[in-house]
Amino acid sequence: MPVQIGSSVHGYAEPTGLLSDCHRRIEMFLGALQAVAKVMDQPRTEEAARALEGALRYFREAAPKHTADEEESLFPRMRKMDDAEIRSALTKLEDLEQDHRMAEPLHAEVERLGNKYLSAGRIELAEVQTFREAVARLAALYQQHIRIEDLAIFPLAARLLPQAEQKAIGLEMAARRATKTADVPPVPIQR
Repeated sequence: MPVQIGSSVHGYAEPTGLLSDCHRRIEMFLGALQAVAKVMDQPRTEEAARALEGALRYFREAAPKHTADEEESLFPRMRKMDDAEIRSALTKLEDLEQDHRMAEPLHAEVERLGNKYLSAGRIELAEVQTFREAVARLAALYQQHIRIEDLAIFPLAARLLPQAEQKAIGLEMAARRATKTADVPPVPIQR
């Protein structure tokens, strides 16, 4: 079952805007993980369990699609452009991709300990501390990562990528989610 939480301001016709909308969901679910981390040393409540289940599901199912949107659709197209501003931004793309690699083991640890907490109702204090540290590291990593993308990369791509490329990115994003693409308008023919 796909995760669709919160509203999107943008549709697939504005892929960089939609990617930024995804960042708001990432921030929301990181907040849920941080809130649960604060109470994990106490007996599990239904509220904490629901918040944790939702956050784990989001980062397991939806977040990898967001990463693919960037690494398979957006970044390669930016690398192909012969533009001075894009060339200047390319070094940031490598760092952003490295952030994705650094997040993977942290997400795996959060998933492992979160599921243990959900099934057992509690985890050992050392595990609580490990969970808290992993969540804190993810939050710090995402804060910087999102700032660079939202303030530098996405506006640049929205401004400089041709409409046909933006439409293709939107279609690829929709395909990853098996979503109808009615909101991706046809590309105007340039004469």
